[in-house]
Parts: sequence; structure tokens; C-alpha cells
Amino acid sequence: MDKNFRVRLIVGFSMFFVALIALYSFDSIPFKIIFGLFAFVSFIELMSFFKKKYSFSNIILAILETGFLIYGTIFVAQIDAMHFWYIIFGVCGYDIFAYLFGKAFGGKIFRKSRPFPHISKNKTWEGTVLGLLSSFMLVLILMITLGNFRTDWAYLLCGPLALMGDLFESHLKRTFNVKDSNEILIKNQFFEKLELVVGGTEGHGGFLDRIDSTAFATTVLLIISFFA
Repeated sequence: MDKNFRVRLIVGFSMFFVALIALYSFDSIPFKIIFGLFAFVSFIELMSFFKKKYSFSNIILAILETGFLIYGTIFVAQIDAMHFWYIIFGVCGYDIFAYLFGKAFGGKIFRKSRPFPHISKNKTWEGTVLGLLSSFMLVLILMITLGNFRTDWAYLLCGPLALMGDLFESHLKRTFNVKDSNEILIKNQFFEKLELVVGGTEGHGGFLDRIDSTAFATTVLLIISFFA
């Protein structure tokens, strides 16, 4: 098992077990606190990008990403544990299965298998499509089992929203000329220890890489819930 996939599994199952504990004990407060801390450290990582490159367009992109972190946290703070399950299954399900299917079938079904070569060159059509389908099915099964399709249908969008959030953060890093969100902050001894939890010091990425999809998805869900 390579390090990239190991980190994805650790993060996904960590969120799963925190939500499981929250569901039966503290009305999701542990998950909300952890999500808030992740969002705060992600914001610090985002601000560290300016040490590398500075321009007006970068500021606009950073403001947008900051908005996702803030409003995503607001949404997470106001929903119940059952809806956490939708987000965890939808976002983490897409992330894990897109990686798995991409590794297993990338380039074997589609001849030109790079849907986003200028933003995220490692993504494949096979991984993207099958990851989205897996995310949709996981949330749908959970919704039929625990929820209410008529009121919770928006959570079926978690997979596509996770993909969009991941692509936005990839574009953000390319604009700032940053390879991984931890490559500047990791030089700080305190955050170096924290980074070991979510990717280590070998260039996998930092907290922002772990929470980007969730922050984007929850921000859009907040907007949908406001109008709905």
C-alpha cells in the first residue's frame, strides 16, 4: 500500500469513527471541533502561500478558498450526525474510490484518460467516473437506510462537489506555484509534528489538501439549504 492511498484511508476512517462516536454520544460536537481545527490550520497553510508568490488574482482565489473554509465550518456546525454520514460517505467515498479505480483502470478504458491535464494531471477518466458513481451509490444507500430522500437529495451531489473542491485547490496551488499545501508551513517545527498525522513531510500535502473537498462541498450545501 503506497503512502498516498494510506493517508486517504487514514483520513477517511478517522472521520468515519469520529462521526460514529458523535452519533451515539455527543451530538456530533467532537466532529465539529475537529473540523473547525482542521479548517483553522488549513487557513494558516493558505496564508503561507503568499510567501512564495503574490498577485491580485492570487488574493481573489485565496479569499474564495477562505470563504469555503469559513462557510463550510458554519454548515458543519449546524447539521446533525446523520447528515455528517452523507458528507463523509460522499466526499471520502469519492476520494478513496477515485484513487483506487484510477490506479487499477487508469488508461485501460479511455485512450485519452486525463480529464484535467492542466490542473490535476494525475486524475484519470476511469477513476473520476467510477469514483463519482461509487460516491453516489454510497450516499443513496445510506439515505434510503437512514434518511429522507425528499429532503436530503442535495447530499447526492457530495461526489461532484468533492471533485470540484479538489480541482479548485489544485488550481489555487498552481497559481501560487506551490506543489503541496504543506511545503512552506512544514518548515515550522510545531506544524511539522501535526503534519505527520495527515501526510508527513514527504510532499503529500497538508491539512488544506485533506479538507479542500469537504469545505467546498459543505459551502455549496449551505447555499442550497438556504434557498431550499
